Amino acid sequence: MEGLRAEIVQAPVAPPQAGFRVSVVLPAFNEERAIVGVLREITEALVELNFQYEILVVDDASTDRTAELAEQFAVDCWMCPVRVLRSTERRGAGGARKQGIRAAQGEIVVMLDADGTYPAASINRLLEHFPEYDQVNGARTCEAGTWPWLRGPVKWLIRRLACRLTGREIPDLNTGLKAFKREAMLPWLWIVPDGFSCVTTMTLTFLTNGYSVKYVPTEYRPRIGRSKFHPLRDTYRYVLTVLRMALYFRPMKIFLPLAGLMAATGAARMLLDWQPGARTDEASLVLLGCGLMTFVAGLLAEVVAAHRPRT
Repeated sequence: MEGLRAEIVQAPVAPPQAGFRVSVVLPAFNEERAIVGVLREITEALVELNFQYEILVVDDASTDRTAELAEQFAVDCWMCPVRVLRSTERRGAGGARKQGIRAAQGEIVVMLDADGTYPAASINRLLEHFPEYDQVNGARTCEAGTWPWLRGPVKWLIRRLACRLTGREIPDLNTGLKAFKREAMLPWLWIVPDGFSCVTTMTLTFLTNGYSVKYVPTEYRPRIGRSKFHPLRDTYRYVLTVLRMALYFRPMKIFLPLAGLMAATGAARMLLDWQPGARTDEASLVLLGCGLMTFVAGLLAEVVAAHRPRT
């Protein structure tokens, strides 16, 4: 995948550090075909590591046997610390993730999808970078989702926009495989939406608030079962999330280009229409005024963002 640069870790896998507990959060909605295999893969990947862990399956009001199968796995695998949290109403992937984060008992929370797309072996690669980093993400090395001809270019454009707004290189903006310090994430859950753009929000929140974020390359496999991705609705939400995060934490990244564009257009019109003794075009003055007001509004927004309580 384009964008994997110096920030990516290429070193061999080393054993993760002991001394902290890990909670693996699995948001699940109608994943009866994949859930048991994913749970088995996670337990096999983590059982030999030298730390305590738990697995939280957050069932987002599935209409199939997802929760039932997860609970049966927990009973059959009596040495596996698996908990199943059932929601009575569907709230979305972000809502399920937030429920899992609040219920987690570990200092480090690992999240991945319950559809089998991310190999559980990648969890070890993420954990070896704690406690040095606040958030470690898996950067997918290929695109294996639905609508690849649309997702690839759209994701690239949104990611470039996010890089421009955050001033950071982001190899994978909406990866579903991430690990982070639970105490660092809890104060920001209010800003995390309930839908698919939740993981994008989590990444941008850390990047724009001074947290240390790292990426490691990870395999990405075709999902098991039917995708819930909606190309138009979810693309719109991704774009909206990036802009919303910039307005929350880096408002001048939005206001300054707009102000500059309006002022430059107004100035250009004045120069092109200038004639000795002629009156200045009113539209040019309006554009210059709007540019100035937008700049002032950006400054005020920057002041508000700077005085927002930080964690």
